[in-house]
Amino acid sequence: MAERAAGRSYVGRLNRILALYIAGLLAFLGLMAWAEQRGLSRQWIGPIFLFLTVMVYAAIGVYGRTADPQEYYVAGRRIPPVYNGMAAAADWMSAASFISLSGALYLQGFSGTPGQPGGLAYLLGWTGGFCLVAMLIAPHLRAMNLYTVPDFFQVRFGGRWPRIIAALSAVLCSFTYVVAQIYGVGLVASRLTGVQFEIGIMLGLGGVLLCSFLGGMRAITWTQVAQYVVILLAFLIPVSWLAYKQLGNPVAPVVAGAQIGKITALENELLGDRAEYEVVAVYERRAQELREWLADVPAALERERQAASERIQRLRAQNADIGLIVAASRELAAMPRDEAGARERWTRELHGLLERASLLGGLPRHAQAFAGDPRGTAEQRAIFDDARRNFLALMFCLMVGTAGLPHLLTRYYTAPSVAGARASVAWSLFFVALLYLSAPALAALVKFEVMNNLVGSRFDELPTWMAQWSRVDAALLSVEDVNGDGIVQFGEIRFGADLIMLATPEIAGLPYVISGLVAAGGLAAALSTADGLLLTISNALVRDLYFQQASKRSSPEQRVILTKFMLLTVALSAAFVASFKPSEILPMVSASFSIAGAAFVPAMVLGIFWRGTTRAGAVAGMVAGLGVTLYYLLVQVELVREWVPASLLPDGLWFGIQPISAGVFGVPVGLLVTWVVSWVTRPGVQRRPAPDGL
Repeated sequence: MAERAAGRSYVGRLNRILALYIAGLLAFLGLMAWAEQRGLSRQWIGPIFLFLTVMVYAAIGVYGRTADPQEYYVAGRRIPPVYNGMAAAADWMSAASFISLSGALYLQGFSGTPGQPGGLAYLLGWTGGFCLVAMLIAPHLRAMNLYTVPDFFQVRFGGRWPRIIAALSAVLCSFTYVVAQIYGVGLVASRLTGVQFEIGIMLGLGGVLLCSFLGGMRAITWTQVAQYVVILLAFLIPVSWLAYKQLGNPVAPVVAGAQIGKITALENELLGDRAEYEVVAVYERRAQELREWLADVPAALERERQAASERIQRLRAQNADIGLIVAASRELAAMPRDEAGARERWTRELHGLLERASLLGGLPRHAQAFAGDPRGTAEQRAIFDDARRNFLALMFCLMVGTAGLPHLLTRYYTAPSVAGARASVAWSLFFVALLYLSAPALAALVKFEVMNNLVGSRFDELPTWMAQWSRVDAALLSVEDVNGDGIVQFGEIRFGADLIMLATPEIAGLPYVISGLVAAGGLAAALSTADGLLLTISNALVRDLYFQQASKRSSPEQRVILTKFMLLTVALSAAFVASFKPSEILPMVSASFSIAGAAFVPAMVLGIFWRGTTRAGAVAGMVAGLGVTLYYLLVQVELVREWVPASLLPDGLWFGIQPISAGVFGVPVGLLVTWVVSWVTRPGVQRRPAPDGL
């Protein structure tokens, strides 16, 4: 009875703290809005949002600092389900979900493009994955009172190799994921402060380390609860305002469907617009010019260098403006240094031009179910089947990958009981759904705003935010008067997937304070996920690998200290990789889902529900599933294809499946191999002992 009363008192205290935090956050927003009206410069608003939010997270991290292993690894197993659900939702609502998901729906429509599956597959796959977590995995792992996912493989199967393979797989999928988050940190921090992308990475990284370095899972949990509130407000305020502005109702998921019909009508108008055809023709000519350059790269490179040098000399001879001379000099300096670099750049540019050399800027029609036509020509039917197949494959990989992500599963170790773990998953799904239901609405509202208001305006009247975002990264936004009529055509606008959410307040005409809030939400999403991922990687390297050797003896406190320093090393390594801007956020994250699903889920689910699963079966299944997935991911990379003999490479795609869905091959292979090897090596069949260590 006393224990129950103490639990109610603890939850009541948490509720009061949360209410005070929300009230303080709303008061801060009101104060910033008032200050902006009184003349506070935009150059100050962004840094203030960045500094204060990171300092709040850092203060929670300092307050939650601990060296106690139970607190550091699993937050003392006393996080109430509601708060565990909020923390899991923040952990889950990564930079990919917050920054890129609406952008993917804007660019890909409901089903994606023939070469890039996506759209609603992300929403269906990620939310469906939580159902698998609730039914198949989370309660069973919590009942075993473990600390990490590799713990399960050692406890269930015994021996060293199940744990070693699980730990290495956790590092692999989590590092891919954390690079994407730190990329998002740099993107948002550079936009908030105006500093270079690389400096923005280091600014945001300081907040990550202060949260996760000092207090582990205990500090991370309460930091993620605070971050979820910021994420929720940052997502719902602009989408609700945009819905109210366009339709008179702020409940965007309910009313945004009305805009889809209007978008279809606007698309029909654009398909009949002569100016749009002129834009397509210009891009086709540019593509043809690049084809000619690629036919003789050395001659084309020398010719372009000579032309750039002559232009600089001509500008100097004419005493032209110094800005024009500097721009021409930078253009010359940025040219490829050798033939290989020129070929790689021009090939990439050719691919982009070919995408834009079609109506609607190369985007699919927003309401189209799948590319192609099931009742059209043979080619159209083939495209339709390919698009549908890739949609289902991606949705499968995201669902199974969700059920295997180590940093997400570890979150449910912090629940006070098995029932608490089940309730935590339910609350996680609720808090995630609050945001995910609004993502398709936001994509439709923004596309209508662009088509209805931005298209047809004059280039000399474009809003200033477009120039500001294009300076951050040209891949995020480019707009060019390619047909020279001075009027913006839809085909002349190119948005990156990572821009749509961050630029929504400016597109909607909201005060710049809301832009600061959205950027702070994107930063919170990236930081919250990065915290959990870094802890997962450092735990895998230190607790699950280094200290599993018999010669490594230490106290629990020493393990925690070494884990902290490993976390710092991993964070700096991920920041270094992210500084190269390896890809958009969403593709990087999606690859980690295929890796996690193939490496963990088959052996984990069979190990939970089938007593006949053996150690040899688990090891063979994990290696086979992970190997097939990595093989299919890597052999589609151009650099790998240049170095690996052609005899070892597949002839095109398997069944037309894109590499982003490599797990669709790895998961069934892992499941089948685990079952077959377990059946062969089970005690009733095994004729001789398994090799030592398996």
